[in-house]
Amino acid sequence: MVSSKRSLVRPILAALLLSVTVSGCAYTPTEGTEREEGLDTNYENRKTIFGEGGIGNFFGSETNKPGSSLGVNSFLWRASLETISFMPINTADAFGGVIITDWYSPPESPNERFKLNVYILGRTLRADGVKVAVFRQIRDGAGWSDTTIPDITAPKIEDSILTKARMLRHQTITAN
Repeated sequence: MVSSKRSLVRPILAALLLSVTVSGCAYTPTEGTEREEGLDTNYENRKTIFGEGGIGNFFGSETNKPGSSLGVNSFLWRASLETISFMPINTADAFGGVIITDWYSPPESPNERFKLNVYILGRTLRADGVKVAVFRQIRDGAGWSDTTIPDITAPKIEDSILTKARMLRHQTITAN
């Protein structure tokens, strides 16, 4: 029993001694300490491993860019919302870049309904920056059943969003 207590005391004392030693290693300059010449003390202009703007880029804190409060490209975001504005929106997450619509039945075909999931994939306006998933259902006697859609439907919606985003960007550039 005594030997097991001794075997526990040594690691605890070693950890305590190590923590006291490490905590004493913090450097705090004293008043009147001269700084080395050539040392850049303007921390906002320093280069970091996170690029220009530092770690704030990951949290959407770039204040000098249009749509800086969004986590995704603002032109793609606005273009997506405007392109699918005729459909009811179920979820819109500007930081994650996801827009999910509710089911929409066109007035000319009430036995058919559509749903869209729009994914904005980054902060740059690129051709591969938006992805659309389209779902279609048809009403039969038992209710709604999933059905296929033409393969060209999602790319056409993506192209429409990209065209609108380019127009928005052009309008912003020419206005400034």
